[in-house]
Amino acid sequence: MSLFENIKMALMSVKAHKMRSILTMLGIIIGVAAVIVVVAIGQGGEAMLKSQIAGDGNTIEVFYQPSEEEMQQGDWEQNPFTSDDIRELEKLDKVTNVVASTSEYSTVRLREDSTDTSITGINQAYMEVNKLNIAEGRGFTSADFLGGRRVTVVSAAMQEELFEGKSPIGEIIRVGVQPVEIIGVLEKPTGLFAFGSVDTYLPWSAMRNMFGTTNYSQVTLQVGNTDDLKPTGEQATEVLNRLHDTEDSYQVMNMEEIAAGIGQVTTIMTTIIGSIAGISLLVGGIGVMNIMLVSVTERTREIGIRKSLGATRQQILLQFLVESIILTLIGGTIGILLGAGTAYLVSFFADWPSLISWQVVVGALVFSMLIGIVFGILPANKASRLDPIDSLRYE
Repeated sequence: MSLFENIKMALMSVKAHKMRSILTMLGIIIGVAAVIVVVAIGQGGEAMLKSQIAGDGNTIEVFYQPSEEEMQQGDWEQNPFTSDDIRELEKLDKVTNVVASTSEYSTVRLREDSTDTSITGINQAYMEVNKLNIAEGRGFTSADFLGGRRVTVVSAAMQEELFEGKSPIGEIIRVGVQPVEIIGVLEKPTGLFAFGSVDTYLPWSAMRNMFGTTNYSQVTLQVGNTDDLKPTGEQATEVLNRLHDTEDSYQVMNMEEIAAGIGQVTTIMTTIIGSIAGISLLVGGIGVMNIMLVSVTERTREIGIRKSLGATRQQILLQFLVESIILTLIGGTIGILLGAGTAYLVSFFADWPSLISWQVVVGALVFSMLIGIVFGILPANKASRLDPIDSLRYE
């Protein structure tokens, strides 16, 4: 009997016992689907984390870490970056933008209403690099930064908090005791880190005039090519430490390194959870073996007839082995479709990408086939060893 005939006979057997075949395949279906869902969601979550933390992969955050001596003497700056520092950083060859900002916490008032908010004074590159898009009104212009105009762009959460969703454009709010005109509202943040905080953004020149701020507290460098991240960061720290006569107080934080570390953690977690989900495949394989053993018992007379007509032990072995493989492959295929659909549904409601890897799909199919072989050998071997005379007498 050819392999094609064995496959055809296996399919006929599956069709003849539909309910039993479905119940047999259930463990395989659930196992394969669970593995695909876990891996897809894990990889999608990793991609989301990396995109949220590392951004476009071309920024470096510069930070100030005072030495122990400076901390003991209290001789360190809360806002450690000066305007001269920014100008020197802008001169570096590979730097395309220098993002600088200073933050304060204050109370914002609108007539009788008030709320606590983060007041952030920003330079002109801040909104573009951080992808803060305007939903209503307008953003800052060069004239706003040069003239120190008391205008502000607020977050969508601020609009909800003080204006109950109504348009705040043109309204005058008081930051502390200073009047400021609202010119724009930012789009609502989306994604994993979309907390919807109450934020108020001012041109840094206006922030300086209102709060007496002279220095910046945060600086981020943007480069054109990710390959330039490390050398540019080294140049920046060298320049800043030289300007401030320090050794290693100014350092850089490469967000890609943090994202890589997160990727390792999520990969380990995905592997562990995926392995646990894969246990159901083992249970499914045992179910296949049990049903195939029952099938051998039910078809003892059929085996005796085939052997009496000249069927060899290898042919009987192959017949039942193919039937076991077909069962697991059908279950694996259904599991892949179910897993992919579930992963897409989860990603749709969770609002993050679901990355279904073709390697995982192929691996699931191959693993299903291997389960069919491993757990089908015992029943197939039992069938091939039956004595034809005893089989024909079996009732």
